[in-house]
Amino acid sequence: MQQFGIFRRGLGQRRQTDSHDRSIISALELRKPAVAIVHWLIFGVLCLGSVATIGPLLWMVSGALKPSIEIFSTPPILWPASPQWLNFVTAWQQLNSLRYLANTAILAGGAVVLQLLVSATAAYALSKLKPIFSNVMLFFFLSTLMVPAIAYLIPQYFTVIHLPILGVSLIGTWWAIWLPEAANAFNIIILKSFFDSIPNELLEAAKIDGANAWQIFTRIVLPNSLPALAVVAMFTIFATWKDFLWPLLVLNDPNTQPISVALYQQGIAQNSYQPQNVLLAGFVIATIPPLILFLIFQRQIMRGVVTTGLKG
Repeated sequence: MQQFGIFRRGLGQRRQTDSHDRSIISALELRKPAVAIVHWLIFGVLCLGSVATIGPLLWMVSGALKPSIEIFSTPPILWPASPQWLNFVTAWQQLNSLRYLANTAILAGGAVVLQLLVSATAAYALSKLKPIFSNVMLFFFLSTLMVPAIAYLIPQYFTVIHLPILGVSLIGTWWAIWLPEAANAFNIIILKSFFDSIPNELLEAAKIDGANAWQIFTRIVLPNSLPALAVVAMFTIFATWKDFLWPLLVLNDPNTQPISVALYQQGIAQNSYQPQNVLLAGFVIATIPPLILFLIFQRQIMRGVVTTGLKG
């Protein structure tokens, strides 16, 4: 029994040592002054970045819980003495949050379907079918990532006003949101890097069995690419949910606006008498669905990101 106790203590010490040695910088290296200084500088920068990132969110939640008198108080109050939880009920009822959340969900769902369809087929063509000048096309896809979105905002707006060939206007419709983002270069590159890792021998075997290119794509490539497809879907949902400038330009009808634009319009409307704390409560409500979605699927998202990065 004594030997067993010694063994257990030794095993515990070994586990503790291993847990310390698993970091990039070992405990022995941290004893060096230069390494310790760099380590704590990086830690301080990360802490400042965390405060800069989380600070506005906490301030928004704090403002949503404050009474109207404390919103513009000087000096500012970091947290209300008596949180007003009824502000969220008022925001839900008076700001018509349910309808605008439904509009945002429809916009995100349509964007996911269209982007997965276009991005997956384009990535499959570039990865496995390899048409003529496929490398040139891939280069142009990569080049579009270097152009900031604001640079092609005006040409894109004129395009949706008068759609080429069809000659129709998409202003005021959800297609003005869906179509411009259908061919997303970032999504195409992510999926192509994942499709490249699928063995060509597997596709050749399916072709020998009589499968055509579409059957290979739908029955072999897509089922084996679910992690990458999940990552693309989540990124698309988050991008659509937080998009503001483009929906503000093309969606003028309140019945079609997402919640980000609708809350902004209600805040600046001349005949609007919504208190600031109610508007902030509406913004908090708008952030809850993507936050819940990320918390539920964070393991799948991180697994897909890691898998896509390793296989790319």
